[in-house]
Amino acid sequence: MSEVIFTDKAPAAVGPYSQAIKAGNVVYCSGQIPLVPETGALVEGDIKAQAEQSLKNVKAVVTEAGADLTNIVKTTVYLVDMADFGAVNEVYSDFFGDHKPARSCVAVKELPKGAKVEVEVLVVL
Repeated sequence: MSEVIFTDKAPAAVGPYSQAIKAGNVVYCSGQIPLVPETGALVEGDIKAQAEQSLKNVKAVVTEAGADLTNIVKTTVYLVDMADFGAVNEVYSDFFGDHKPARSCVAVKELPKGAKVEVEVLVVL
């Protein structure tokens, strides 16, 4: 059986999907773009601000699932411009601290709502 995870502390899905699905002891989190949960608008600022908001949204969903950042075992970062890799890496490193989940980083043509970054994670409880 699976369980839908939803929190109003992260933006609502912008399509026909869930913020996350818990199946057994694994939580599959949908990608989070830098939308402000209270307004549904893209966060203002540069790529660092977008990366920070995306990661805050990830944290809210992970917390709602009953986990914390140390339960994240895999991340995927999607960037519209690979030139932003260094700046996003700085924010990512500060966010995760000593915890270093496995990660992929992929350049994409575009993301929903004009976002420059999206982050998805896999959590093991």
